[in-house]
Amino acid sequence: MRLYMLIRRNVKLFFKDKSLFISALIAPLILLFLFIAFLGNTYKDSLKSGLMGFPVSDRLIEGFAAGWLISSLIAVCAVSIAFTANLTMVQDKIMGRSNDLAVAPVSNSTLALGYYLATALVTGLICYIALFAGFIYIAIAGWELSVSDVFLTILDTFLLVLFGTAISSVVCRFLKSQGGITAVEVIVSAAYGFMCGAYMPISQLASVLQTVLKFLPGTYGTSLLHEHLMGGAIDAIGTEGASSQLLDGVRDGFDCNLYFFDKAVPQWAMYLVLSVTVIVLVAVYVGICILLERKRKSK
Repeated sequence: MRLYMLIRRNVKLFFKDKSLFISALIAPLILLFLFIAFLGNTYKDSLKSGLMGFPVSDRLIEGFAAGWLISSLIAVCAVSIAFTANLTMVQDKIMGRSNDLAVAPVSNSTLALGYYLATALVTGLICYIALFAGFIYIAIAGWELSVSDVFLTILDTFLLVLFGTAISSVVCRFLKSQGGITAVEVIVSAAYGFMCGAYMPISQLASVLQTVLKFLPGTYGTSLLHEHLMGGAIDAIGTEGASSQLLDGVRDGFDCNLYFFDKAVPQWAMYLVLSVTVIVLVAVYVGICILLERKRKSK
């Protein structure tokens, strides 16, 4: 009951700042527009190049590019929006509200989980709104998604939201100013897309960098989104006569398939890596909150 009240409080505080909510809500839509305007044709040309002259209908190409754009959008927003949503935690420290909460009859772990779950709810709401808009865009461009693709994409988004919230919670626990979280959010928004293979395929990077990035859990979450939002279009290209070798080349080139030291990573392993990482990061975050609070009280 106390955890529920904390979650409700934190969510209300976030939505109370209408400008913050609106900026967080329109950020994915702006990013989607920028993707379509500046990167859409690049991905279409890359697909045509990967198909090595095999004739494919424009609708399949459009659907494939739309799948890449939306998967990249969700992968980035699940992390960047989480930093915006975690502003409540930082503001509580700035305004001294965290001191009032510290003397309340609530355990430190409950306070930590209250922030985490509230941030996950806000981030999830915004990401699913963006995903819904993305589904509409894919339907207009060229819908090749199966029912299982849709549900798996929803699951991928859920796990990435928990992952992004866990990362932002660990980082924001050490921030003590609004300027600090704004600076971190800008850095994350700019850099994370490259680190997880959202802005450009990892397969196009230097081999050393590819190896490094495959140690990062977010890479596997992005790959899952790529496969579930582009896989239908790739399979449809196969029904038009493209060889399995050609399709595998496209999947490899656009990170639907990932290889860890030349060994293919199955989807169940990607889910396992992402899930275990979330559990570990949440445990680390709660542990940090408990230790810092004990240190503060001992002074």
